[in-house]
Amino acid sequence: MPAALTSAFRPVLADVPPDIGIGAILVDVGDDGVSAPASDVDGLRSVVDRAERDGIQLSVVALAENPARDSQLRDIATEVGHQEGGTVLVLSPSWVGTYSDTLSRVTVEDAQDKAYTGNAVASADNFLGAITQPDPPYGLITAALVVLVGGVAAVGFWVRSRRSAATVDGKIDAP
Repeated sequence: MPAALTSAFRPVLADVPPDIGIGAILVDVGDDGVSAPASDVDGLRSVVDRAERDGIQLSVVALAENPARDSQLRDIATEVGHQEGGTVLVLSPSWVGTYSDTLSRVTVEDAQDKAYTGNAVASADNFLGAITQPDPPYGLITAALVVLVGGVAAVGFWVRSRRSAATVDGKIDAP
């Protein structure tokens, strides 16, 4: 197989921007669960504390500037998550990246969609709210709809059979 084709099937390595110091981020996160500009630390620490009370190990990294590509935030979150474990939320002014070894990717990405605010504390708060709120009881909703449709079908069948029986008995004049 030509080299150009084989390289297309290789996994892409994580792309952490060279100006992002993962070591410094890990030290900050290891201290209080937050690595962020000083103005956001107290608010983000409050979100991390609430997550902890809800049984969620959350680390939040807030960057002062956007990296070159939004996918780099997920790469940063993955790097931090592999070291720290739990759930990692990485925020920049315009983008969000996440990683979790405890929550499903669907849950994390749904919560990530709610975290696009441009304000690190509000974004983290929205993210935490989305991962801690219970999912709608889809099983119960489905069962109720099945019972409802079955009931409507049974009533329709009963009405139809009564009309047929009445017509056979001659109680209803046929047109």
